[in-house]
Amino acid sequence: MSVSSDPGGLSARAPAPQTASATAAPSDDSQPVRLILAAVASVLFLASLGQTIVTTALPIIVGDLHGLDHITWVVTAYLLASTVGAPICGKLGDLYGRKVVLQGAILVFLAGSVLAGLAQSMGVMIAGRAVQGLAGGGLIVVAMATVADVLPPRERGKAQGLLGAVFGVSTVVGPLLGGFLVQQLNWHWVFFVNLPVGLVALAVLGAVLKSPATRVKHAIDYAGAALLTGVLSAAVLVANLGGSAFAWSSPEVLGLIGAGALALAGFVWIEARAAEPILPLPLFRINAFVVVNTVGFLVGSAMFGTITFLPLYLQVVQGLSPATSGMFLLPMMAGLIGSSALAGRQMSASGRYKRLPILSTGVLTVGMALMATIGAATPLPLVAVYMVLVGLGIGPVLSVGVAAIQNAVPRETLGVATASANMFRLIGGSVGTAAFGALFAAGLSGRLAGLLPDSGTGLGALTAKAVAAMPEGTRGQVLDAFASALHPVFFVACGLAAVACGLSVMLKELPLATAQGNAR
Repeated sequence: MSVSSDPGGLSARAPAPQTASATAAPSDDSQPVRLILAAVASVLFLASLGQTIVTTALPIIVGDLHGLDHITWVVTAYLLASTVGAPICGKLGDLYGRKVVLQGAILVFLAGSVLAGLAQSMGVMIAGRAVQGLAGGGLIVVAMATVADVLPPRERGKAQGLLGAVFGVSTVVGPLLGGFLVQQLNWHWVFFVNLPVGLVALAVLGAVLKSPATRVKHAIDYAGAALLTGVLSAAVLVANLGGSAFAWSSPEVLGLIGAGALALAGFVWIEARAAEPILPLPLFRINAFVVVNTVGFLVGSAMFGTITFLPLYLQVVQGLSPATSGMFLLPMMAGLIGSSALAGRQMSASGRYKRLPILSTGVLTVGMALMATIGAATPLPLVAVYMVLVGLGIGPVLSVGVAAIQNAVPRETLGVATASANMFRLIGGSVGTAAFGALFAAGLSGRLAGLLPDSGTGLGALTAKAVAAMPEGTRGQVLDAFASALHPVFFVACGLAAVACGLSVMLKELPLATAQGNAR
């Protein structure tokens, strides 16, 4: 895969500036930029709230539905569906306009929330999360693409930094609200609370965003979308099932690998010939597209692995309540919000951005290395310090990466290119969370062997409440086993962050334009 610095890698195929484009036009008096950004922020808040509100409620949900051994599927289903939905919705936004795609995605998201909220089994819960994720991934990328419609590249860093702050705020509010609802009501309200938030976002969108004045007929790349779904699904299923449910050499895992390889080959063949490909292959000749997305893949693995397993550590090992465990995501999100906003402002002020992801992924490497040392006796304030470092390392990658990609690609691919940043980060999150879950389950099962009856097959019933009820001697050994089983997860995340730091050096910096143009 080439990482050429040629920002015009699509120039041979780029059409002339469109007079009847379906994408949102630059702002005018009827579309004041501040109101549009407010609409974008409301949508981003809804999508990221649905992504994070479940984290502190997960131990309660899987305990009630008897599914600790399937805990990662609640997260993985959302991330996988988000990964698939992101490029599809991004392309639809390019073709038919951002407003109608955002409105449709909100309605689908709310339907998934109702399904998950009414779940009485892990299967229904996972299905509801998948429906939520399909829409949630689209909401995030189309909202971010809307920013590029109304602001020139030099100003996008600041705006993306502010949106990163909104994402961070919702990520803080989500776990706190989830913990509060679980304690005061029940876990079902973790999903029902999305309904009023979604309706507000829908109303703001309807009032502020304008639909395209002219409709243009387009050819939808259905085959490309289906094959992309197959590739991503196979990757996540292999990571989730390989080495846990099935041996790596089993026919099931080998069959998934083969199916994924065939789907990838078919996808490349289709995209090279499609009139309007779902993911144009020439984008992979652009340095910023390749480097930023590769770094996003690695950081996504570390980020979602931390968010998934930290509440489990805090509630089971440290004995905290769901609401209190949510408080311990605050340091991480404070670091994320602060570094994201500062990085965006620095990028807009100086026009430079290459050093930011290098520095931030270096900090992330240190933070993950420290997280790999936590145990049953680790003081909670020290855990909070480690989480601040993790957040500081993630923030600039989120804000700078999107703006760098948008600055490097032709305007008519803004939606799908913006979607790629979210897609690769979510691929990393879904594959990483599944792999981390398998690593954690295998380690815990091995450490509990001989300590508990049927420990190798009874992990689904090993809840915080069950651990607290154990005899003191046994409980201490189980808590040590939990903490020790988490260490490999954070060590691997540390390694991924280090690789991301090295790859960030390869990013070739392009001048940031100060005016909005029709095409790059």
